[in-house]
Amino acid sequence: MFELTATVLLCPLAAFVLITFFTGKSEKISSLVSMVAMAVSLLSSLLIFALILSAPGDYELKIPWINILKDLPIEMGVLLNPVSSVMLMVVCTVSLFVQIYSVGYMHNDEGYSKYYSFISLFSFSMLGLVIANNLLQLYIFWELVGLCSYLLIGHWYHKPDAANAAKKAFVVTRFGDFGLLIAVIFLACKTGTFNFLEIERVIGSGILSPAAVTAVALLIFCGAAGKSAQFPLHIWLPDAMEGPTPISALIHAATMVAAGVYLVIRTYFIFDLSGTALSVIAIIGCSTAFMAGSIAIVQDDIKKVLAYSTISQLGYMMLALGVHGYTAGYFHLITHATFKALLFLGAGSVIHSLHTNNIWEMGRLFKNMKVTAVTFLIGGLALSGVYPTSGFFSKDAILIQTLESGHYVLFAVAFLTAGFTAFYMARVFFVVFLSKEKFSGKHPHESPAVMYVPLILLATLAVGLGFFSEGFSRLIFFGKINEPEHAVLIPLLSNLSAIGAIVLAWAIYQKELISAAALEQRFAFVHKFLKNKYYIDEMYVFCVKNILFVVSNAAGWFDRHIVDGAVNGAFYLTSSAAGALRKLQTGMVQNYAVGIFGGVILLWFFMNMMK
Repeated sequence: MFELTATVLLCPLAAFVLITFFTGKSEKISSLVSMVAMAVSLLSSLLIFALILSAPGDYELKIPWINILKDLPIEMGVLLNPVSSVMLMVVCTVSLFVQIYSVGYMHNDEGYSKYYSFISLFSFSMLGLVIANNLLQLYIFWELVGLCSYLLIGHWYHKPDAANAAKKAFVVTRFGDFGLLIAVIFLACKTGTFNFLEIERVIGSGILSPAAVTAVALLIFCGAAGKSAQFPLHIWLPDAMEGPTPISALIHAATMVAAGVYLVIRTYFIFDLSGTALSVIAIIGCSTAFMAGSIAIVQDDIKKVLAYSTISQLGYMMLALGVHGYTAGYFHLITHATFKALLFLGAGSVIHSLHTNNIWEMGRLFKNMKVTAVTFLIGGLALSGVYPTSGFFSKDAILIQTLESGHYVLFAVAFLTAGFTAFYMARVFFVVFLSKEKFSGKHPHESPAVMYVPLILLATLAVGLGFFSEGFSRLIFFGKINEPEHAVLIPLLSNLSAIGAIVLAWAIYQKELISAAALEQRFAFVHKFLKNKYYIDEMYVFCVKNILFVVSNAAGWFDRHIVDGAVNGAFYLTSSAAGALRKLQTGMVQNYAVGIFGGVILLWFFMNMMK
């Protein structure tokens, strides 16, 4: 099993090295090397999962690495269990499909080989994060994931928007990573190890006070909030749409944003000891889900709709983890990876055909792009949680857990957000694929097979995965699970809500029984508020300009004039005194004689005056 793990991890790394140093001049060979490496990794991950499935448990391999500190050995290692083995399959599957799809989407791109080089490094980084058996190793791969996202979001760096989006993603996530780094150092100092299983054992013995456990949990969540775009560190994710669409699919489905949720899942033994930390996670997750879901309703860029949808679904996952819905949150992470990758690649297929992101410049694409339309519809229904798609099983599990945990307000907000999800996805589908044609001089066409085959496979997973929900729960918990009390009522109400939202979108955007323009006019304030994304970006700009810049400018003035002034003043006085004294040293003996004679006279005069 550990040999297979080495294969999973090293194949994409080898692809990165080969493409970067040897095959970069050949586009076909570069893409082939990357895809073959990922296919081998996927096959190995499937074999690992089969082995774990036959005997669920924790399997750990530790290799000594650095022994600088006697009481804190640093090691590399692998931790395989049902949680990590499932995530390995998800990352490899989505990455392989994205790479196959990219052959058509990125055709003739100037940085084609560089693209496949970085995507291989991205996959390697996420896989390394998943299998890490200790916090330090996880943190190293965590930062590599951030670096790769910067490189790929800014793939078209010659475009100012893409370059700025890459910098924004990198900088914003650093704020969260700082909290995670403090938590890693604190835990290592208190427990004497970075190893997950050993930290769990030591913390379980009560070595940390409840306040310390809460503080550590919240610091870890800071890192997760940055990567998984939770309020208020969510602002980088919509701008990340400036990167190539396949990269958006990879980031939003299986790598960058999944890393934050996976971090909380991996360290859940810490969060489980702090009710305060879990409550904070639940509230922030629910607030993020509602905020992003409401913003998605008014977005005109098809990728921006999906971006805010991702933020909203990540909020759902955090909500689940905050109300002890460990399995529900993780299962939603898995199902979301499939249908969100499907939706982004479907959006990329449309953009590839029409060369625009604006949904109002599309329309009636169903007749020309049937495969894209049908698969996009399946992805939209899965995201909306409509039976029998996988989203139905994972999203409703979160709603049930929230209700049964006694968080009735959070349940109400999450239930309303689910209606938002169905509405904005139906809005996109009706406007893009079924409404009147709004493009002129363009001839939409179905994407090549290399692009639509991954759509079909992902659509199959988006439907089929839901039927493994009970088996997934049994695997994660190594046995039997309890049947929830509202296992029938909540899914029924949720489906009725989703269908109602879809019918409402149909009446507004397809049949035009209700005027969208009239609604916007009637609720102008709300529409403007949502269109401007709650003015959160503007608040950041205001704070940076009027607080950060003012404080930094004041500190700069103090540093230049007071600190540097004192140092420079001391230098000036010393230099002036030295310059004056230097004139006394002429090297002429007669001058020294005059000085000595004058000194003797002054000394004689002074001694007589003292008598």
